[in-house]
Amino acid sequence: MLSHIPFDLSKMKKEDLDREILRFAIIAELDAINLYEQLASLTTNKKIKKVFLDIAKEEKTHFGEFQTLLLREDEEQVKEIEEAKAEIDELLGK
Repeated sequence: MLSHIPFDLSKMKKEDLDREILRFAIIAELDAINLYEQLASLTTNKKIKKVFLDIAKEEKTHFGEFQTLLLREDEEQVKEIEEAKAEIDELLGK
């Protein structure tokens, strides 16, 4: 992804824009987490690895912040997450 918005904002319905922006921000954070963790795994320099993993951890916080905002904006998303949790609990016997 690397800093490219994958949709045309001008074609977005105004009422959907904030939710889609938050989803894009979540995707960007996941992309950053994956990138930094991959780079950390490639280096043998312990200091560089430590910094990459620390930054990846910060990106996980950003992911959580954007997800929290999205869940405040999208009631259907909240419902679907709850249904997914119940399905996983049923599948895994918890």
